Amino acid sequence: MAEAYIIDALRTPVGKRGGGLAAAHPADLGAHVLEALMARTGVDPAAVDDVVFGCLDAVGPQAGDIARTSWLAAGLPEEVPGVTVDRQCGSSQQAVHFAAQAVLSGTQDLVVAGGTQNMSMIPIAFASRRAAEPLGLTEGPFAGSEGWRARYGDQPVDQFHGAELIADKWGISRTEMEEYALRSHRRAVRAADEGRFTRELVPYGDVTADEGPRRDTSAAKMAALAPVVPGGRLTAAVSSQVSDGAAALLLASERAVRDHGLTPRARVHHLSVRGEDPVRMLSAPIPATAHALKKTGLGIDAIDLVEINEAFAPVVLAWLEETGADPARVNVNGGAIALGHPLGATGCRLMTTLLHELERTGGRYGLQTMCEGGGQANVTVIERL
Repeated sequence: MAEAYIIDALRTPVGKRGGGLAAAHPADLGAHVLEALMARTGVDPAAVDDVVFGCLDAVGPQAGDIARTSWLAAGLPEEVPGVTVDRQCGSSQQAVHFAAQAVLSGTQDLVVAGGTQNMSMIPIAFASRRAAEPLGLTEGPFAGSEGWRARYGDQPVDQFHGAELIADKWGISRTEMEEYALRSHRRAVRAADEGRFTRELVPYGDVTADEGPRRDTSAAKMAALAPVVPGGRLTAAVSSQVSDGAAALLLASERAVRDHGLTPRARVHHLSVRGEDPVRMLSAPIPATAHALKKTGLGIDAIDLVEINEAFAPVVLAWLEETGADPARVNVNGGAIALGHPLGATGCRLMTTLLHELERTGGRYGLQTMCEGGGQANVTVIERL
């Protein structure tokens, strides 16, 4: 049976909005990790078959197939192509899936999967709303679709609305969300202090560490914040941070491992993606995880570490309740509430951290999942070697 191996995984530090990466061209962020990835693996860049990158809001500096632009901006061979993927927040996790599937199919041997995003430069949802305003299109991607309206009516399709619906359905209080968010910051600070991120980080200029974790935050500070939506439970404190950054992995076939003298660090054990209610939007990791575990025959207790994207605290809290996963194994180094969520790069950022933490702890299986626009969720299970 064919295998898809992870050879290495690297990421930039995650910059906060307006922080140290805010002025960096997103292609340069991508180029930075690509150049480092090629240098650390020692692979001849000309042997790479394709570069698959995630990126959202592909306008301005993020337009024009930024996977290709990033590769060229890194000074790497022109004959290597690139393609950019948009599965919303799961874009670079999907890039990993496409790369692994190409290797598993036998059609390619060395594929780079990655993602890049500068949210300081290009605000979230710019492409779906503001970019179309000069054309007289101001109401977003769903307005005007007769088929959508016939099926879902005029319900708001918004991530904050979806997160509030999850909090309602699972009875999650604001206090529970804030307790979870505080734990995310504390775990991220501890991980940084213990050097857990050192091997996976490629400093970018003066930015040598993640800028998001707040050492001085507290339950009292969180409780003092106003809700994002009047009358709601969500605040900025229990939401992922607007961020900038990039990440990339190299995946290889057995033939590439042999021919290039590579040492695999993990194998891709499972890949899947599922969908559910696009209005509630953010709860798809629950059925997607159930589907993945059924396909693999693994129980949740067999998973040593989990990375589930902290788009909002209720996403993770509902997932924990439904799966019965041990919270001590989930987002052990903090998540997007503390570390940030550079949309198109987060999937590979999570995978990079998952790989390194499995190696640090000696775990065997790691599971990654994340909620995505349209009510979707990718699940990837990797096995440390």
